[in-house]
Amino acid sequence: MQNSVLVIKVKQRLNKLDSQDYDNIECWQVVEAFNKAQVEWVRRQLHGINVVQEGDEQSTRRIDDLQILLGTINTPFVKADISSYSDLPANYLQWKRVDVTARKGCCEDRRMSVYLAEEGNLNQLLFDNAKKPSFEWAETFATLKSNKVNVYTNNEFEISKGSLTYYRQPVRIEVKGCVDPYTSVETTTNVECEFKDDIVELLIDEAASILAGDIESGNQFSRGTETAERNN
Repeated sequence: MQNSVLVIKVKQRLNKLDSQDYDNIECWQVVEAFNKAQVEWVRRQLHGINVVQEGDEQSTRRIDDLQILLGTINTPFVKADISSYSDLPANYLQWKRVDVTARKGCCEDRRMSVYLAEEGNLNQLLFDNAKKPSFEWAETFATLKSNKVNVYTNNEFEISKGSLTYYRQPVRIEVKGCVDPYTSVETTTNVECEFKDDIVELLIDEAASILAGDIESGNQFSRGTETAERNN
């Protein structure tokens, strides 16, 4: 959907298109509200806090809606004490999985099964014979800490390569000609929403609801919130 249409639709939902009644909403406010709506909508769908209580990959609709944000990058792992770590990317939003290949002595490299564990259970996991890192069984675990993914080796093997699959932040839209009030810089290009048009329609209702709350317009706030959730 083109940004010009998106802005018109948001103003229409706020009843500001024809009446121009107290129309003090600038384009940067629409952009800010829409980008905020994107993040809120994505987090709600991933967690399952929505009208049908469906979370990440719990239905074909969720898979279809969120697949555009799912990606894999090759990431180097730096050896630490009893683990190897890799920095999370700047656009990281939510964990999906990590794949690593391990080596030990003269043995052939082996792809490991890695599951995400809680940092608070680290000591118990390292001493549990059924759960601790094992090259023989090709199993280990990872934790998230300080914007890093830590894959534990317990000094039994080394990680030769790895990749991270994760949900990224949605691309922020930009509208040509808008002036960012924080930087006083005018946007010179259009960056359109990457989601499908049916999802953009939901995000427009979300954005209209955010703006309605800002200007204390109760009717538009209720309508936007209810419409966005009812059609999820």
